[in-house]
Amino acid sequence: MIDWTQIDTVMLDMDGCLLDLHYDNRLWNELVPARYGQAQGISAEEARRLLYGHLLGERRDLEFYCIDFWTRRTGLDIIALHHELAHLVDYRPGAAAFLDWLRGRVRTLLVTNAHRTSLAVKERCLGLGKRLDRVFSSHDFGAPKESGAFWSRLSGVERFDPARTLFIDDTQTVLDAASNYGIGHLLTIIQPDSGRSPRADLAYPAFNDFNELIEAASLGRTLRVPRTEGS
Repeated sequence: MIDWTQIDTVMLDMDGCLLDLHYDNRLWNELVPARYGQAQGISAEEARRLLYGHLLGERRDLEFYCIDFWTRRTGLDIIALHHELAHLVDYRPGAAAFLDWLRGRVRTLLVTNAHRTSLAVKERCLGLGKRLDRVFSSHDFGAPKESGAFWSRLSGVERFDPARTLFIDDTQTVLDAASNYGIGHLLTIIQPDSGRSPRADLAYPAFNDFNELIEAASLGRTLRVPRTEGS
């Protein structure tokens, strides 16, 4: 449940939470392997296996999210590929309205594993940073959000009470790390990618449209966010 009287800080993930993950899935799962395959004279499927096979475990290190790493690894202009699909960059349902609703009510932070150069592409498309108090990339701290080190280092530059913080993310391992750190309120997203089916069997309370959170608060009631079936 969400009791807004118990929350001072809201932290939000970017890709798959505030923004539709369809853009990133198209970029990394289709465009990058296709272009790398063309350059190497192999199929996109083989390129995908060569590029990602050793990095697809549940726990990912910072290298997985690093644009500089993927530029060196593939020999491709990864940022140019970002711009090719920039027309797909968009908010998830109700996300922009929710950020505007939060303004002045609580401190609102973007907390992302996205590399700063990738983040800049999305900022250029949507002006996301204007709706937030601060923007943090895990690359600023040398550790991904899946790591306890990230949360400790974040607390060194941003003062917040974990028990009075709401964190919304679409990745279970990230939410697990936040929970272990002591973040008191955790939510996840049912359908991070609008081009894929809604997820089931989620380990954390889940919702899909940020307007649900606004409407519940506007009616003056505490929102109970049900766990998805099987969780």
